[in-house]
Amino acid sequence: MLFELFFWLKDYFSPLNVFRYVSFRTVAAMITALGMSLFLYPWFIRRLQMRQIGQVIREDGPESHFSKAGTPTMGGVLLLFAVVVSTLLWADLSNPYVGVILGITVLFGVVGFFDDYMKLRGQSSAGLSGKIRLLIEFAVAGAAMLIMFKLNAFDYSTTLYLPFVSTEKFAFELPLWIYMPFAMLVIVGTSNAVNLTDGLDGLAIGPVIVAAGTFLILAYSSATVLGYEEVVNGVTVTQKFDLAKYLMIPKVDGAQELAIFCAAMIGAGVGFLWYNSFPAQVFMGDVGALSLGGALGSLAVITKHELLSTIIFGIFLIEAISVITQTTSYKLTGKRVFRMAPIHHHFEMKGWPEPKIIVRFWIIAIVLNLVALASLKLR
Repeated sequence: MLFELFFWLKDYFSPLNVFRYVSFRTVAAMITALGMSLFLYPWFIRRLQMRQIGQVIREDGPESHFSKAGTPTMGGVLLLFAVVVSTLLWADLSNPYVGVILGITVLFGVVGFFDDYMKLRGQSSAGLSGKIRLLIEFAVAGAAMLIMFKLNAFDYSTTLYLPFVSTEKFAFELPLWIYMPFAMLVIVGTSNAVNLTDGLDGLAIGPVIVAAGTFLILAYSSATVLGYEEVVNGVTVTQKFDLAKYLMIPKVDGAQELAIFCAAMIGAGVGFLWYNSFPAQVFMGDVGALSLGGALGSLAVITKHELLSTIIFGIFLIEAISVITQTTSYKLTGKRVFRMAPIHHHFEMKGWPEPKIIVRFWIIAIVLNLVALASLKLR
């Protein structure tokens, strides 16, 4: 919104020309989302307390969690609001990628909202049926992918790229009927993996912020062409530097606008973490975890880093695998691999203090994302 307004006014007031730069609007979106989160959460937490919207603790969970019962939850509503508003204010809304990722984020948030609502209404940790929730999520992801391939505004492909190798030498063109379900699985799988990770104070939002920072770099790099002037034989010539080609990463024209969305996620996430850090004053709930996870999965698909995302989302992947392993082992053998799943509860049952688990998982997430960013030069 502000982008369109200031871009229109730049002919009348030249300093407004700065708003055409993605880098400037990225910083503006981050500051806007951060400010909204920091200043609105105290009021929002009071509203949640007044309406007695408190966390319901699973009966078979660690004993240390029983004291958290009643802590305001569904804080992800404000988190989602800050991300969406900041993106609408500073992004180029004519860019179709912005519309698609906002649509997925909001709709996944709606699914999470109803899941939270059913938990609160029934005063149980069992909310919306898992099968129904997955069905809706796959439907949303499928609709988004159809839009990606049907709209003429998109120049999108079904190519998969391997990390750490040149995109020019190692790329696999998949049939649409294979790529579509795969991309949907990335989006839905990431969303639910983030939701599984959201079990300790600040545990999920930390890796979400780190992953959003990584995708900010990847999105900006995938479509940015830098211009510079060079004197050749006494004549000044404007040269262009294609960042994606130089780094040998997938080129996705228009994806640079998603850097603004990523910045909004970082700003809103840091503001939320201020109140969600141990001991938490508010929890994000499924409305926050599912929407943020869906957003991250969508970023992986749109920027064509689906396979690299297994490293970027390493913490979320470990959490999801621990649940799958535990469930499968118990059904087949009647034995548990972990003391409790997801795996962060396993370490709680071993006696690790909650802050130690959280910080160590954050460290692992940071290291994994640094490895992913290192792939930009190891190709």
